[in-house]
Amino acid sequence: MSVVKINAITIPEGMGPQLEGRFAGRAKMVEQFDGFEDFQLLRPTEGEDRYFVYTRWASEEAFQNWMNSQDFERGHGSGQADGNAEQRKPVAQGADLMSFDVVEHVVKES
Repeated sequence: MSVVKINAITIPEGMGPQLEGRFAGRAKMVEQFDGFEDFQLLRPTEGEDRYFVYTRWASEEAFQNWMNSQDFERGHGSGQADGNAEQRKPVAQGADLMSFDVVEHVVKES
C-alpha cells in the first residue's frame, strides 16, 4: 500500500515565487529515487496561505530511505554546494509533515 506525505509550508508573504523556483530547480532529484511514485507542489489560493508539498511513496520504508539519503540532504540542506549561500537561505518560516495511507486512488484512463 502506498503512503502519502504532505508537507504544509508557511512562508513570508511574497516569497512564493522563490519557493516555487527552488522546487523547480531540484525537480528531477526525487523522481529517480527507488519507491517514489508522485510529487505535486500546490500553491495556495482561497482560504489557505501555506504551500503543500504532496509526495506518494510505495512504502514508509521508501520514504524514510529518501529522507535519510544524500539526495535529500543536497535538496534540503544549507545550499552551500551551489556557491550562493545568500540565495539558498531558507524560505520557509515553518513546516508540518502529515502522513497518510492511500486507501483509494483513481486516475482517469487514457
